Amino acid sequence: MKTNIRTLRKHRRYSEEFKKSIVKDFESGKLSVLQLERLHGISNQSIYDWIYKYSNFNEKGYRVVEKKSSSQQKIKELESKIKELESAVGRKQIMIDYLETMMEVAKDELNVDIKKNFGTPHSKGSKSAKKK
Repeated sequence: MKTNIRTLRKHRRYSEEFKKSIVKDFESGKLSVLQLERLHGISNQSIYDWIYKYSNFNEKGYRVVEKKSSSQQKIKELESKIKELESAVGRKQIMIDYLETMMEVAKDELNVDIKKNFGTPHSKGSKSAKKK
């Protein structure tokens, strides 16, 4: 005799509070639908359904469209960041060159050696500090 074995469906029910919190996270811009889908293990269709149902900004008949940064936009942003960093490095190099020139002038005209010399002997200290 065979027993009736029914397959169980994995069907989850979510509270309205949970659904509204998901929509709130999406509306605030904290997380995208894809990130919410991965984080909570919920299908993106369910999330979009909740957005249409619970969103404060969504009017009936309008479609929700997420903006996704294109690779071209990211490349332009990175290129501008590279230019900004290169200019900062250039400014620092100019400052280094200026300071090195000032140290050379101090050495030549004032006989003051500002650069640290590693070959100079260490100070012997004061005579009063020596032990007898």
